[in-house]
Amino acid sequence: MKYKLDAFEYVLNTMDKLRAECPWDKKQTMESLRMFTLEEAYELSDAVLNKSPQEIKEELGDLLLHIVFYSKIAEEKGDFSITDVCNCLVAKLMNRHPHIYGDVEVKDDEDVKNNWEQIKQKEGKKSALSGVPVELPSLVKAIRIQEKAKGVGFDWENKEQVWEKIQEEFSEFKEEIQKEHKDPKRIDHEFGDILFAMINYARFIHVNPDDALEHTNKRFVNRFTEMEKQVKKDNKTFRNMTIDEMEVYWQEAKRMMNYE
Repeated sequence: MKYKLDAFEYVLNTMDKLRAECPWDKKQTMESLRMFTLEEAYELSDAVLNKSPQEIKEELGDLLLHIVFYSKIAEEKGDFSITDVCNCLVAKLMNRHPHIYGDVEVKDDEDVKNNWEQIKQKEGKKSALSGVPVELPSLVKAIRIQEKAKGVGFDWENKEQVWEKIQEEFSEFKEEIQKEHKDPKRIDHEFGDILFAMINYARFIHVNPDDALEHTNKRFVNRFTEMEKQVKKDNKTFRNMTIDEMEVYWQEAKRMMNYE
């Protein structure tokens, strides 16, 4: 434990020195750091998906820097300190884990998540959904919205019901796009409903849709990049190829990248 505390103290002392002596660090505000913080969070996400311990370690350090940086700025303004941040965190964790620090019994992790949302409601949250950040990416936001609604009991009973909902949304979407006089807003609405229902179904089959989509993104990028190499090697361009010709290159790229 001492080594951990020593390391954290070293981080705090380094932040103090940078804030006092570095022109760039002295200039920063919470507002100016905000976009950098979002960028660091995404870089950590990439590192996790890449399953790279070295990258994860570095990106966690970058996020820790931001936590310390915000706390330093707040301390200078007399708002709060890193000590307050840590104490607030521990108090919140203890309050929201009554099965550890109290006499509440739980059966599994689902009970823990449900209790968490109910406790947040008792803490004065105006809505079960009020804790979902407005600026979250839409797909991640949909996941969090559904999880929080489930936490207060608003949920489907089984995945079959969700699958029926998906079929219903597809039918409504198909009906919209087949109309003679199409309404772009209605098409947008129905397509969004399909995505929302698919995300809900993913939750029931224990698939993280954001991770799944990002894995697909990475596979596509790798395959397409390999295709480009082969097409260029054969002195061809995509614009001068037929769909069937491109499909041959695509399948070869999949084979070379060892994807099913």
